[in-house]
Amino acid sequence: MTKPSQPIKFYSMHLSGNAHRVLLTLKALDLPYELIEVNLREKEQKSDAFLAMNPFGQVPVIDDQGKVIWDSVGILTYLGLTYDDGTLLPRDAALFGQVMVWLAKTSGPIAYGLALARRINLFNAPFDISAAQGMGNDFLAVLNLHLAEQNWLVGDTVTLADLGCYAYIAHAPEGGIDLTPYPQISAWLGRIEALPYFEAMPRHDIGLWATA
Repeated sequence: MTKPSQPIKFYSMHLSGNAHRVLLTLKALDLPYELIEVNLREKEQKSDAFLAMNPFGQVPVIDDQGKVIWDSVGILTYLGLTYDDGTLLPRDAALFGQVMVWLAKTSGPIAYGLALARRINLFNAPFDISAAQGMGNDFLAVLNLHLAEQNWLVGDTVTLADLGCYAYIAHAPEGGIDLTPYPQISAWLGRIEALPYFEAMPRHDIGLWATA
C-alpha cells in the first residue's frame, strides 16, 4: 500500500488507551508519524485550535495531510482502509464485520467497565467503581471463553480488533480488576506484546487524567 508523503500528525496523550491503540496501528502499518503530546492537565484539548479538529475536545486525533480524523475507532478504520492490505482490516465482509464488533466493545464494556474502573482508581473520577468492575469482569469472562477457541479475536492473525482492545484490558489491574482468573486473556496479551512493532503504554505515573 502507498505510504503518506508526509508524516501523519498524531495528537496523543501517553496514558490514554484510546491513543495507544492508534499508536500500535501506526507502528503495525509502518507509517511515518509526528507524535504531538496534548497536555490534558492544562486543558489543551479544550483550546479553540484543538476543538477545531475535534469538537468533543478529546484525544486521539490524526491529521493526514489535511484529512483530520478523530475518535480512535474512526482513526483505526481510516488507517486500515487507506494503508492496510487487508491483513489488519479484512476486506471480506464477514471478517470486517467481526472486527467492527470487537471495536464496538471499546465504546461499550471496555470503556464503561475496564477503562472507567481505571479512571476511578487512578484519577479519582466520580463514578461507582463496583459497577465498572462488575461490567469489566463480565466482559472479560466472555472474552476468555472466546480466546479458548482461537489465538486472535478475529481469524487466524492479529487484526485491528486485537490492537484496539489491548490497552485497557492489559491495564485492567490499574482499575482493581485481577486478570489471574482469565488465563486465555493473559496468553493473548502475551502474543500481542511479542509482536515486533509492539510498544507498551506507560503505567500510571504523575496523575494526568486521561480523557480519551
